[in-house]
Amino acid sequence: MPDCMAIVSGGMDSVTMLHQLVKVEGRQPAVITFRYGQKHDKEIRFAQVQALLLGCDQHLVLDLSHLRPLFAHSALVDRDVPVPDATVVRGDPQPPTYVPNRNMIFLALAAAYAETHDVTDIYYGAQSHDLYGYWDTTPEFVARLKKVYNLNRQTPIEIKAPLVNCSKSDILRLGLELGVNYAQTWSCYEGDEVACGRCPTCVERLQAFAALGMVDPLPYD
Repeated sequence: MPDCMAIVSGGMDSVTMLHQLVKVEGRQPAVITFRYGQKHDKEIRFAQVQALLLGCDQHLVLDLSHLRPLFAHSALVDRDVPVPDATVVRGDPQPPTYVPNRNMIFLALAAAYAETHDVTDIYYGAQSHDLYGYWDTTPEFVARLKKVYNLNRQTPIEIKAPLVNCSKSDILRLGLELGVNYAQTWSCYEGDEVACGRCPTCVERLQAFAALGMVDPLPYD
């Protein structure tokens, strides 16, 4: 039986978090991954690979593609909205790659799943973005949401974001110590055969590897 819940997208942040939960903390998480109408599902395939690798037998890939109209103007969902270069979003408090209220929705569904399995801890891979940021990945968001879910009278839910104050370089360093194979993760906002190397998440990832004097094992355009 699972003893916690982990939201895993298949990107390097949530995958590193999952490895930490299993290898360091000895947790047995049920994993949940969301298909919400994003332009590609490459991350989802890597989430499945990582869950299997770590022995997380309970992995729900929840299809929310019918919610796509809610996120219609996000560059991650709308094929008519181009994914911007990293230089465009630098310092933007609400870049076009933001998906409206996505994390709140994901955490609410994960909380329902957690209650069903009688577990109280939900982990998600919020981190401190180096180039840009979203309000629903901040320490303040996590702290306030904890208070809301602690109102539950039978199963008070704890929202946990262990990487929320970590930079991408911090996460990479931790993951390497844990033996994470980052060739089996996907960060690029585009869904091509190779990563674009120019979108915000690609640039942050490449900078993290460069800061550690390493080369990202993923192929780039």
